[in-house]
Amino acid sequence: MSDWRNTGTYESKKYKCYNCGSLVASVTGYSHQEHAPRHQQEYIYICPHCHHPTYFPVDKQIPSPLIGEEVSNLPDNVRQLYREARKCTGTGAYTAAVLTCRKLLMHIAVEKGAKPGESFKKYVEYLSAKGYIPPNGKGWVDHIKDKGNEANHEIVLMSQEEAKDLITFLQMLLLFIYDFPSKVKVKQTNK
Repeated sequence: MSDWRNTGTYESKKYKCYNCGSLVASVTGYSHQEHAPRHQQEYIYICPHCHHPTYFPVDKQIPSPLIGEEVSNLPDNVRQLYREARKCTGTGAYTAAVLTCRKLLMHIAVEKGAKPGESFKKYVEYLSAKGYIPPNGKGWVDHIKDKGNEANHEIVLMSQEEAKDLITFLQMLLLFIYDFPSKVKVKQTNK
């Protein structure tokens, strides 16, 4: 049960919670401008799973659902950076998300044995040479590298679509490097 006080019951609102990622239909929350026409009312709905609030001004969701999905079996620093990149998208900080994706590639390379302090290019080459990039995946990593460099070295802002592309590519890379191999190990151990 939630610790929220003086909540009301409202028309069911279906949404994806930014915090827990659940698709929910909440009826509990708060209303602003209760006497305004329905299409002008603002609400805060409480997620029935994690009890975090989400604000719904007229036709938006704040924070919006995070781009990408959780990936299991990640080392702590990799999990934290991936989550950080995803959280940036929930607040509309797309340039920060792209920069974090670039940094995440560096952390993955070092976690997999590359020497700290190398150039970004060396980290990408290391991942490729050691087989951590799937067949036909070099284009993904190059795209992350190029967009990250653009965000880092040029006076540009990144879009939601650019952040979504990079996080989607990184999600696939994380599944390939960490999640799938750990699932195979578990299945082999259980034989």
